Amino acid sequence: MTIRVLVADDQAMVRAGFRMLLADEPDIEVVAEASDGLEAVAEAARTRPHVILMDIRMPELDGLEATRRITASDSDSRVLILTTFDLDEYVYRALRAGASGFVLKDDPPEQLIAAVRTVARGDALLSPSVTRRVIAQFARVRQQAPPKAVETLTARELEVFRLITRGYSNAEIGRELFISDTTVKTHVTRLLQKLELRDRAQAIVLAYQTGMFEPTVDG
Repeated sequence: MTIRVLVADDQAMVRAGFRMLLADEPDIEVVAEASDGLEAVAEAARTRPHVILMDIRMPELDGLEATRRITASDSDSRVLILTTFDLDEYVYRALRAGASGFVLKDDPPEQLIAAVRTVARGDALLSPSVTRRVIAQFARVRQQAPPKAVETLTARELEVFRLITRGYSNAEIGRELFISDTTVKTHVTRLLQKLELRDRAQAIVLAYQTGMFEPTVDG
């Protein structure tokens, strides 16, 4: 499968740089560009990309609101936030808006390419350090009741859910629970389906909005 990418950034040079970088990857195709948030929303609807590289600071409509509109439209597109600012406020607000991960614009090229592939697979791109900050932020806000669907999760699915919220990868979850990567993936897929969540990022948001788990992260 070729990963279809939309690049949204108000700087033409930045867009051109990402297009050139991704052009060398046989499994990635840049299908559109956008210079502001409104254009990003329109292009996402028109081209239906798998991944949107979304700058936060753009005219007309910022990247956070554009992300919110795209994810609210029932789009299958995954949003990867591009930023020069590794700030807690943006991390928290972008996850609330429906983003699936973050990359810094000055990250190494291979890291950006890996991020696109990770998000395209339906995984979230959240490092343990980012997860810690998200947990701390959500621990300070008013909690809401968990959805009724939580009651349908098995004991093992709840264990996997808890480890997801602590920033564990599939491999780390497997080692912790002594199960295979394939089994972990099955549990993750099922719990996301039961809770009607897009990816791990939404799972983490749900867990800490509802106070399902203690607000701690390993490391």
